[in-house]
Amino acid sequence: QVNLVESGGGLVQAGGSLRLSCAASGRTFSSYAMGWFRQAPGKEREFVAGISWTGGTTYYADSVKGRFTISRDSAKNTVYLQMNNLKPEDTAVYYCTAEFGVNKLRRGESDYWGQGTQVTVSS
Repeated sequence: QVNLVESGGGLVQAGGSLRLSCAASGRTFSSYAMGWFRQAPGKEREFVAGISWTGGTTYYADSVKGRFTISRDSAKNTVYLQMNNLKPEDTAVYYCTAEFGVNKLRRGESDYWGQGTQVTVSS
């Protein structure tokens, strides 16, 4: 079992920045690929970013490339999502997820999910 707790969401103006954190507990954090998804009202949940278990490979949705950065700190069992140049269309609940296989994670088929944190970007 892996427990995931997100934090760092909030209200920010367009062009601003936020850093989301996801603290993991339970089974060995370093064995899992980690990622972030988001879900806006009335829309399906979508992949945002992912990082391999080694931290050596990262993946991004086209809509966030160049603006968002995913990273992990195995010593702290934490994964981060640095979000810069935020846009109103980034408004959503952001979910942290963990899965052994990064491709399975990217498809949204992870076994483990956090409770979500709200990000609201005003224009």
